Amino acid sequence: MRIKYLILSMLFSLNLYGLGITGQKAPSFGVDAWLQTADGKKTLDIEDYKGKVIYLYGFQSWCPGCHKHGFPALQKLSKHYKGNDKIAFVAIQTVFEGFMINSQLAAKLIIKKYDLDMPVGHSGTSDNPSRFMKNYKSGGTPWTVVIDKNSIVRFNDFHADPDRLIEYLDILIKE
Repeated sequence: MRIKYLILSMLFSLNLYGLGITGQKAPSFGVDAWLQTADGKKTLDIEDYKGKVIYLYGFQSWCPGCHKHGFPALQKLSKHYKGNDKIAFVAIQTVFEGFMINSQLAAKLIIKKYDLDMPVGHSGTSDNPSRFMKNYKSGGTPWTVVIDKNSIVRFNDFHADPDRLIEYLDILIKE
């Protein structure tokens, strides 16, 4: 099991572009507005998930890769772990371009389209680019971040294969 964990960790840690903050303490989500939270909370951040594995998904409403890969992976994973209180799913619209299109209204339509049953935030305006992208050194969208129970970023990169992520998340949940 240790060797499998080591191999999966190495595969998920490869980052050819020097982006991401894998291995570092997870910073603030950098959300400007929460569009959907549990219990209608007005604020939400990393400290609200202490002791849980977090699957954090960054998207833009107009991003073809988000619709083709990111949202289907998010749906598969959140369905797989439904009812598991050791893992949390959070989606954040990370606006760095197309500010008129990637609006809070567009994010609300995404919530409805994909029937997202998780917190969804909005990060970025034309005056202040996405703090999520700055904090997690993302390279665009779709962007996936996996944070372990100790708030250490274990995966922080573009596309992630949901089947391989299930194996990896299962290991992190058991740690």
